[in-house]
Amino acid sequence: MGERAARTAEIAYVRGDATAPQAKGVKVIAHVCNDLGGWGKGFVVAVSRRWPGPEAAYRRWHRERARNDFGLGAVQFVRVEPTIWVANMIGQRGMRTGSKGVPVRYEAIGTALGAVADRAAGLGASVHMPRIGCGLAGGTWSRIEPLITQSLTARGIPVTVYDHG
Repeated sequence: MGERAARTAEIAYVRGDATAPQAKGVKVIAHVCNDLGGWGKGFVVAVSRRWPGPEAAYRRWHRERARNDFGLGAVQFVRVEPTIWVANMIGQRGMRTGSKGVPVRYEAIGTALGAVADRAAGLGASVHMPRIGCGLAGGTWSRIEPLITQSLTARGIPVTVYDHG
């Protein structure tokens, strides 16, 4: 336990734009996508404004889903700059709150964060994100934050969460 506790990082909270990560070295920007192929509201708009690649890759991934791993819990990594990757995480079932509740799927986000942790560890990268799953997906940060701690910071991977403004 001693060595593991020594490696645990804290989540850093900052004001700013998660598409302009404030760190040196390799960075992974993680965000939540839905399982319907829809891209057009929320944080993805900021991603697309900065880089067209993640949206194009996500739409192709969804279109070709019969032949790939597209689905809840899956992650697609798109390199947008020499030291920046965007992680399209499928952590939302559908797009709107309805009779089946909110779209967020915590288990899928947890699975996806595990894949992000593996990639970040392999790249020696830090991870940057908005408050994933809490906007249009309808989730609560008190349920998301422990998933981040368990998957990323407990492994010593630095995480920065950006609050816009």
